[in-house]
Amino acid sequence: MIRTIEKDKSKIINTIEKLNGYKRDTLNSTYAKVSVDFGNIFSDLLPGSFAKLVPLNAEDVTKGLEVKVKLGQVWKESLVELSGGQRSLIALSLIMALLQFKPAPMYILDEVDAALDLSHTQNIGHLIKTRFKGSQFIVVSLKEGMFTNANRVFRTRFQDGTSVVSVL
Repeated sequence: MIRTIEKDKSKIINTIEKLNGYKRDTLNSTYAKVSVDFGNIFSDLLPGSFAKLVPLNAEDVTKGLEVKVKLGQVWKESLVELSGGQRSLIALSLIMALLQFKPAPMYILDEVDAALDLSHTQNIGHLIKTRFKGSQFIVVSLKEGMFTNANRVFRTRFQDGTSVVSVL
């Protein structure tokens, strides 16, 4: 009886070690791909800049990741040093990198460009159009820059107590 329990315990420990190895391998490959895409997307959205994901522990991504940002020639010590628009671009770049890693057929984005100026809004629209050809995006925006990259534009306005939708 004790021998059976010890044998089962050994099998369970081996299985846990195998699963931890699969988890680490999957996280490492995901990290490698997402980090590259994150940097490229951020550079597309904010030309002349660079961003990357860095493991907190150099040997183990399971301990967490940190965002590092370079604006021009200067690496920022903290994300607190960035403007609200720059932080929005960092967050959007990371989201887009994750979406690109595991694409879905449809996404809904609600005013992701609210804190951004026109040029950044246009860059987002262009990014969606060029990097996500197999996906459909429904984007809510109040800025013209997003519309110039759209295949279809639906304008919604409030009229006589109801919402009226028109196709442009």
